[in-house]
Amino acid sequence: MNILKAKWILIFVAVVLAGLAWFFFFREGETAARYKTRKVDRGDVTSVVSATGKVNAVVTVQVGSQVSGTIQQLFADFNSPVKNGEVVAQIDPALFEAQVAQARARLANDEANVEKARVVLEDAKRNLGRMEELLSQNLISQSEKDAAQTAHDSSAAGLKAAQAQLIQDRASLSLAETNLRYTTIRSPVDGIVISRNVDVGQTVAASLQAPTLFTIAQDLTEMQVDTSVDEADIGMTRVGQEAEFTVDAYPDSPFHGTVHDIYNQPIVVQNVVTYDAIIRVKNPDFRLKPGMTANVTIRIGRSENAIRIPNAALRYSPEPPAGAAAQAKPVRSGTVDIWVLKKGEPVRVPVTLGLSDGSFSEVTSGELREGDEVILEAYTDAGGSSHGGGRPPFMRF
Repeated sequence: MNILKAKWILIFVAVVLAGLAWFFFFREGETAARYKTRKVDRGDVTSVVSATGKVNAVVTVQVGSQVSGTIQQLFADFNSPVKNGEVVAQIDPALFEAQVAQARARLANDEANVEKARVVLEDAKRNLGRMEELLSQNLISQSEKDAAQTAHDSSAAGLKAAQAQLIQDRASLSLAETNLRYTTIRSPVDGIVISRNVDVGQTVAASLQAPTLFTIAQDLTEMQVDTSVDEADIGMTRVGQEAEFTVDAYPDSPFHGTVHDIYNQPIVVQNVVTYDAIIRVKNPDFRLKPGMTANVTIRIGRSENAIRIPNAALRYSPEPPAGAAAQAKPVRSGTVDIWVLKKGEPVRVPVTLGLSDGSFSEVTSGELREGDEVILEAYTDAGGSSHGGGRPPFMRF
């Protein structure tokens, strides 16, 4: 009797365990899905383009030397304010002063030669006149008159040669005086010296190209950011758009400017194409310095008080039935399918998207109302989740 009772107890325990196993393992697939939702609301949506760039002065002038020589004096240094025409350096002028003196001496000699040639010509002219008179009286032969004519013409040619030499040496004097003036280096603009590349006693050689002695920023109260904008974003970038950027020196103090120009020349680095967008910004306190790296956001569009949905809703799509192939969400001219929870069931609502700021997207048309609950994610009581795995269609119009 005890053995029979023990058998029934074992059978009862086996049935209970089997029931528990069925409940925990086989009912999991029948668990009703739950949904994580968020209400559609209104708010501002600002679409931006992100880029990086370098801070530079609006006008930067490189001051060089057109003559070779030794730096004799420097009158400007780093951060020196300079005026247009102010002397910033002096090259030793001794060699060029000697060249000017030589050119002046040659010019004086040429002037004397011209005067001498003129006197000779006048004498030959008088002699030719006498010979013509004597020939008319048959007192001399024709050959004597011809000799006088030749002497006259030769004297005229000598005068022209002397005058040409005078003009040539006058130009040589002007060149020597110009080179002498070039030994005095002057600032071509009002500005601030941001770079000095020479020291006193250093020899500069201008045989092939003018060496750079100073770099002068014309005005540091207004700066520009040379921004590299990706080719995918350049079509949305326009002159006059507002821009905001930060630099590493002031990460918590953004600067504000506007897009001043967009260069058409492409810049290709490792098959990546970018374009230069120039952003102008005021710098009255001189906090921005040339060469700083800027992290730029350009505002390409803004919608105020717009109906918006979180971008997470763009990633959700119900799982297909078992054995059915998953289908991509249709995207046609900005139209996407959003799933809205109505009476506990997901309902597909096609909408047209506008601007997106990365977190929210503007809804420009569609049967979606403020307060509707869009589905972000589906999950079960057992902890499983289901949501679309694709990237949201990040769209800007």
